[in-house]
Amino acid sequence: QVQLVESGGGLVQPGGSLRLSCAASRFTLTNYAIGWLRQAPGKEREGVSCITSDGSTYYADSVKGRFTISRDNARDTVYLEMNNLKPEDTAVYYCATAGFIQYHGGRLTCSSYSDWGQGTQVNVSS
Repeated sequence: QVQLVESGGGLVQPGGSLRLSCAASRFTLTNYAIGWLRQAPGKEREGVSCITSDGSTYYADSVKGRFTISRDNARDTVYLEMNNLKPEDTAVYYCATAGFIQYHGGRLTCSSYSDWGQGTQVNVSS
């Protein structure tokens, strides 16, 4: 079974930083668009960021300017660098493959996610 594996979560104070990693077991990430999504307690899962195979990126407005998604094809890993973290960023973060990408007015969107990982917990608290 294809699955992604997230790592890098933890507890951090407001204003702090974390870097999440997403790797795959049994397949190569290189040719896939990969998204990061998160789910906070009592809330619906939301898309945070996405990166296509050629490096185009999408960010939710809530994280734009603070989070950076990147991919290292040599390591077959996708990263989410999170800076200036806020308590509202507290959630379980998941990575997944995006089965559908499109552009609206030059802005990338990703959807039809699958191959979910187990998630990594991010807690932002003082």
